[in-house]
Amino acid sequence: MIILDTHIWIWWVHSDPLLPQGFERYIRANVGGGLGVSIFSCWEVAKLDSSRKISLPVPIEDWLDMALADTGIRLIGLTPQIIVEANKLPGQFHRDPADQLIVATARVYRCPLVTMDTKIRQYPHVQTVP
Repeated sequence: MIILDTHIWIWWVHSDPLLPQGFERYIRANVGGGLGVSIFSCWEVAKLDSSRKISLPVPIEDWLDMALADTGIRLIGLTPQIIVEANKLPGQFHRDPADQLIVATARVYRCPLVTMDTKIRQYPHVQTVP
């Protein structure tokens, strides 16, 4: 399984040209192994929608239902282990709680994280791809 960061997931669902082709190819090549999405990404999408930082084609409730029904998507809930890991990330990591939880999810599940976030990609304690 690979874990999709929030923006990657949004772009993947919409076949958005903002998703670089290399990322799209990597995700397509790994659909069979499963695409993980943190429950916290659902919260982030809802927050982005309510603050009008993104414009979804349907109401958020419908978008989440549709995006999570996508074949290959596995919703990963928060667990005590993920919450603890998010608060004990090794080394220096920035203070964004959403990023902390998504990185912790990838670490706990020992899965690569697909993200374009520079701060996450520079963090040496999580595997990012491509």
